[in-house]
Amino acid sequence: MPEFTMPSLGADMDEGKLVEWLVGEGDTVAKGEVVAVVETAKSTIEVECFDSGTVSSLLVAPGTTVPVGAPLAVIGPATEPSARTTARPSAGPQPPESRAASVRPAPVDAATTSTPLVRHLAREKNIDLAAVHGSGKGGHITRADVLKAAPRPRGRVRASPLARRLAQALEVDLDQVRGTGRNGTIRADDVRGAAAEGAHRPHGRRPPAAEEWTTPPVRPSAGPGAPGTRTPAARAAISALMARANRDIPHYYLATTIDLAAAMAWMLHRNANSTVKERLVPAALLLKSVALAARQVPQLNGHWKDDAFVQATTVRLGVAVSLHGGGLAAPALADADTMGLPELMETLKDLVVRARGGRLRASETADPTLTVTNLGDQGVETVFGVIYPPQVALVGLGCVVERPVAVDGMLTVHPTVTATLSADHRASDGATGARFLTVLDQLLQRPEEL
Repeated sequence: MPEFTMPSLGADMDEGKLVEWLVGEGDTVAKGEVVAVVETAKSTIEVECFDSGTVSSLLVAPGTTVPVGAPLAVIGPATEPSARTTARPSAGPQPPESRAASVRPAPVDAATTSTPLVRHLAREKNIDLAAVHGSGKGGHITRADVLKAAPRPRGRVRASPLARRLAQALEVDLDQVRGTGRNGTIRADDVRGAAAEGAHRPHGRRPPAAEEWTTPPVRPSAGPGAPGTRTPAARAAISALMARANRDIPHYYLATTIDLAAAMAWMLHRNANSTVKERLVPAALLLKSVALAARQVPQLNGHWKDDAFVQATTVRLGVAVSLHGGGLAAPALADADTMGLPELMETLKDLVVRARGGRLRASETADPTLTVTNLGDQGVETVFGVIYPPQVALVGLGCVVERPVAVDGMLTVHPTVTATLSADHRASDGATGARFLTVLDQLLQRPEEL
C-alpha cells in the first residue's frame, strides 16, 4: 500500500510538525485533495494527498514533529460501500451482536450499512446507528454521518488553524459557526461568513488560552517579535539557508535600468478600458517579463543538483513574500510564462493573501525554478538578493521611479525600474546573465505581446 509521507516543502526543510489531520481512518481521498496541515519553521501549509484511495491508518498524531520522508499515513485501495444483506469480506469479522442483527428484518441494518470503523466510532460517541441517516451509496452510513449526529462538546470545535486565527481576530464564536469542510470542519470562509452575519463571541467570554490553539495565533497587525508569531524559528530557518547559500554558491551580480515608458503607457490605456477587477499593476508586467525571459534564457531556470545544472522544463516563478510578524515565504507561480496577465494578477494576489494567512499548499511551495524579490512597494530602488538553493539565480526589482533619460538626442523624464540579477557562477557566467537582462528589457518595450 502507498504511504503518505512528510513532504519536502522547501530546500531548507528537514522536518515538519503535523498540526492537524483533515481526514480520518476509513475516509476516501482523491489525489490532490488537502488531507493535513503541516507547520514548518516559516509557515503553516496545507498538504495534498499524493494518491487516491482509502485512508487505512494514520501513523502520526497531531503535534508530532517528524523528518521529511517519514510515513504519516497509509493509503489503501478505494472501497465502494455496499448495501447487500451480508457484510463485505474485507470489512473483517463482525461482533456477534452485529451478525445477529443482520438476520432480523429491519428498515435499516447498521451492520450491513456501515463499516467496523464507523460502528466503533458510533459506540465511542454513544450514537444509535439505527437513528442515523446514511448519506453514502445505497444508504451506507459514513464516518461523517456519525460525526454529524454526535453532540459537539463546547470548546472542542473542529476547525482549521487559519479558521481559529480568523475567529480570534474577528471575535467570532466558533460554537456558532457551521463548518462546511470535511466532517464538518470549520474553514476560514465559514468564519468570514459568520462574522458578516454577526456570530460574535459573547461579551465577557475570554478568548481561548494559548494551549487551546492548534497553532500559535498570528495577528495581521503583529510586528516582528510580537507575541503569537513564529519569528525566531522563521528567522533561524532563513539564516541557515542564506548562510549556506553565501558559503556554497559563488554569486555574481549584474544590474540594469529599464525604461518603462512604453509599458506604463500601455498599461494605463488598458486599465482605462477595463473594469476595476481586471486592472493591472506594474508588478504583473514585470513578473510576466521575468518568466518569459527565463524561458528564453533557460540556463538560469533550474536547479544545481549533484554538482551539475539541471534545466527545468517549465517556469515556476518563486515570488518572495514578507509575512506578517516577520519571516519570508516564496510560493511558486506555476507556468508563469504561459499565463495571461489577468490570470497572473489574480493568481499572484491569491498566493500573497494565503501565504500571509498560513494557507499555502504543498504544491505551491515545491521547487521554484527562479525567484523574484520585489521591494518596490517598500520604496527600495535597487535590491541584490541571495540565491535560494538549489536554484541558480534570483531577480531583484526595485520601485518604479521617474528618471531623466536621453531619447533621440533629447533629454526627457521616463518611469524606470532597476532590475538586478544574482546568479550562480557554476551554472552560468556574466554573458548569460547579461543576455537575460537584455531580453527582460526588450520584452518590457513590447508590453502588448506579454
